[in-house]
Amino acid sequence: MATAIAAAGAAQAKDLGTIGHTFTIAETDILEYIAAKLRKAQQAGKLDSLQKEFTARVKKRVERPRAVDGLRTTVEPRSWLFDPTIIVPKDFSDPQGRVFARAGERLNPLDRLPGFDRVLIFINGDDPRQVEFAFKKLGQIGERRGRVVLVDGAPLELMRKRKRQVYFDQEGRLSGHFGLRQVPAIVEREGSRLRVSEVKP
Repeated sequence: MATAIAAAGAAQAKDLGTIGHTFTIAETDILEYIAAKLRKAQQAGKLDSLQKEFTARVKKRVERPRAVDGLRTTVEPRSWLFDPTIIVPKDFSDPQGRVFARAGERLNPLDRLPGFDRVLIFINGDDPRQVEFAFKKLGQIGERRGRVVLVDGAPLELMRKRKRQVYFDQEGRLSGHFGLRQVPAIVEREGSRLRVSEVKP
């Protein structure tokens, strides 16, 4: 029986030849492509203008990052509690090898940070009402506690005007994490959870 199976396997293993056209993979190396483009620009005397154009684009992006999509000015105020509890994906240990968080464990960072009292104030930096709202709130709670986070606008320009630190929610990571749909919005501690409030400016 085993001999018959081996013979059948050998009979099936044969060269079927080439079916259809074959092509070699010819993919340009991206670094070689960029180097070639730069050499060509240098030979044509366009390297300086390309460099200025690139610098201008970078400066524009830094001065005005891409706005967070899907947010509007608060029309209907909302408020809810956000549970920051995470499920630990794997064991974590300190440099001495002592495990301080085990895989599968539910962990609330606020339980381990009893003194945490940071307040995040999300605003559209292009709306003067929201800017006034944010800095009034910052004055009430103190600069140590408060963080003004833009979802649209020009953060560096606002910092120059107000002489205060301002942040930008790059790619909407924080807004998405907290489920924001409207701004202004405030995120602040309430016991072992966070109170998220979308308010009118």
